[in-house]
Amino acid sequence: MRPIRRTDYDTRIEMMPLIDVIFLLLTFFIYAMVLMVRAEILPVPLESYISGTTAEPRQTISVTIAVDGNIYVGQTIVQLSNVAKVVAQQRETSPESAVYLVVEDGEAIVDRGPLLTGTWDQLRNAGLEIFLVGAPKPQGETNEK
Repeated sequence: MRPIRRTDYDTRIEMMPLIDVIFLLLTFFIYAMVLMVRAEILPVPLESYISGTTAEPRQTISVTIAVDGNIYVGQTIVQLSNVAKVVAQQRETSPESAVYLVVEDGEAIVDRGPLLTGTWDQLRNAGLEIFLVGAPKPQGETNEK
């Protein structure tokens, strides 16, 4: 007797094409989410300037914008609205002191751009000369591109 041939096959679910489609969808949605996030903060490294000069030793008042978003005058935390008043009080005791504005290097927790511009504006509005502290330029390097 001859064996009977079966012409209908058992139904199978192929897993490999299903996994490929799932990973394709996952990749698409991850990429779409990355593109949907607005870049609120742009990293701005401190520039070194050709016109910069080394600081002469004299009395200083340092205004520091820290990584955590606090503003320090000396070692005292000050609100942005009171920066000019506190610096003016310190200048009364030593009128020849220079005001240095320092932005702490590092990964910031908060956006320090508005703090920097606000502090600069407060100090300039008070009529103070401000020196911005940056990294020294390596010898022989220029900014020409």
